[in-house]
Amino acid sequence: MLKNRSARRKIKSPSLASGSPTSVSETTTPSAVVAESTILKSYHNAQQQISSRWHALPARDKLALTILLLFLILFVGGYGGYSIHSAATKSKADYNKAVSDYFWLRSQAGNIDIDANAAAQLDASESPTTAVTTVLSQAGINEAQVVAAGEGVQLSFTHDSQALVGRVLNTLQQQGWAFSRLSVQQDSASKLLQVQATLVR
Repeated sequence: MLKNRSARRKIKSPSLASGSPTSVSETTTPSAVVAESTILKSYHNAQQQISSRWHALPARDKLALTILLLFLILFVGGYGGYSIHSAATKSKADYNKAVSDYFWLRSQAGNIDIDANAAAQLDASESPTTAVTTVLSQAGINEAQVVAAGEGVQLSFTHDSQALVGRVLNTLQQQGWAFSRLSVQQDSASKLLQVQATLVR
């Protein structure tokens, strides 16, 4: 009995410190690769679901969806092209009209000539500035600047109507005023006509 116990004591477990090498294999996956793999997997799953649902549709539903998709594409593309074309056409028309009005007024400014025999008779008590202001007010121009300048009158006003500006200039001409200086410019931003003139009798 004692011999068996001593024999059992002599049996030792294999030591980890022995010369037998031990190897541990570790697999490390970067987080970026894992995220990309997850995204691709989700994309493929969604694509497969859409494809399976599409194939599960009846032929009539497939045809209706195809026609609807083509209609939406044509509508969006056509409306966008039409809007751009309309805006460009309107802008070009406005520009051409503004240029035409501007050159018409410039040509009228050079043709204004006063016939003294046809000048209207004014009240002797009415000052030149008052007479010019009255003409402008009757035409609906109430914010004009009219000041005396020696024996003449200087005026300055703005308006958006080429026809009204031409009518005012003709009225002043008919009342016996001569234009020693006349400038008509159009503001590119507001499209208003800026009129400056010096009137003499």
